[in-house]
Amino acid sequence: QVQLVESGGGLVQPGGSLRLSCAASGSIVRIDAMGWYRQAPGKERELVASITSSISPTYTDSVKGRFTISRDNARNTVYLQMNSLEQEDTAIYYCNAKIKPRFYLVTRDYWGQGTQVTVSS
Repeated sequence: QVQLVESGGGLVQPGGSLRLSCAASGSIVRIDAMGWYRQAPGKERELVASITSSISPTYTDSVKGRFTISRDNARNTVYLQMNSLEQEDTAIYYCNAKIKPRFYLVTRDYWGQGTQVTVSS
């Protein structure tokens, strides 16, 4: 069984920073990609940033220059460093990973439990 466990959300003032972490564990053969999504109240879930082992990270336009995604392959962990936070960044942030588990023939999507990020003065 594969699990994604997130940490690092919280309350921060506009202009502040937070760092989210997401660790994958379990019967993992290979992780093809990891990323962060977010969902604000009344809005659809959107992809914030993603990273693979072979191409450069990608970001949604609204976070370019402020957020940085990185990955520690040895720890099966992905991070999202969020700087210059704005009220519009307030949302539940979800970790996603495309993982090839043991005993499965194909890659599957896995999700973390979500962590709340609130940007408010």
